[in-house]
Amino acid sequence: MGINDEAKKWHLRIDQPFKMNDQEKDWSILANYGAVLIEGEMTPEAIKSIQTINHNVIFLDVNTNILNCNIIRNDFVEKTTYILDLLHSLGHENIVYIGGSIMDLDGKITTEKCDLRETRYISWMKLHNLDQYCHSFITDWSADSALKITDQVIQLKERPTAIVVGSDPMALGVYKALNNHHISIPDDISVVSFDDVDINRFLTPTLSSVYMDTKEMGKTAVRLAKDLITENISIPLTVTCHSNLNKRESIKTIN
Repeated sequence: MGINDEAKKWHLRIDQPFKMNDQEKDWSILANYGAVLIEGEMTPEAIKSIQTINHNVIFLDVNTNILNCNIIRNDFVEKTTYILDLLHSLGHENIVYIGGSIMDLDGKITTEKCDLRETRYISWMKLHNLDQYCHSFITDWSADSALKITDQVIQLKERPTAIVVGSDPMALGVYKALNNHHISIPDDISVVSFDDVDINRFLTPTLSSVYMDTKEMGKTAVRLAKDLITENISIPLTVTCHSNLNKRESIKTIN
């Protein structure tokens, strides 16, 4: 919505030649556009390949270590630290992270360790001398996969007191798995997630989640695309959009 609204404002035409999960994709067609917006996490190899097709490519809603990219990024890596600090202040030490995979040029899920939130989680746990509790699980972004992963989490030698989940759809799978095992949220395990979709306020208990104004991110991406087309911008730009954690009933202090 943000992309379309801002494009109309500047009289720019928006096309969607294909989606990442389409079976047939002609990447060469991207050379015909003044700028290209690509939404979602991708492998470093995929990012570099796309940049050879169109120099005015903007990667939207990503966190990457790749240099020389135009990026409209969220602050979810930094917010991961904020969440872990919050949980720790509430007495939690045994914290698990469940994250999502990224895609290659074929739209296939990769097994590469490129989730920067997972990296931040691991470093935070080590920094706080909590290595014995450090467990991260990476799967696809579906609720069903998160449910299966949570079944594994519950079987850990020492059951965690908190789970940080990469997205709200995955959090639904976590909720279902914990409910299946009669594990109470937040009395037994606290849960916090990212995206903050509307349904979170209607879950039992209500889900604590990080809200990002994605519509505004879309508008920002179009404004950058316009500048790349009309101005001679010689350096890659990174714009960070800041988020907010909406703390609800799914987080609890350990007695």
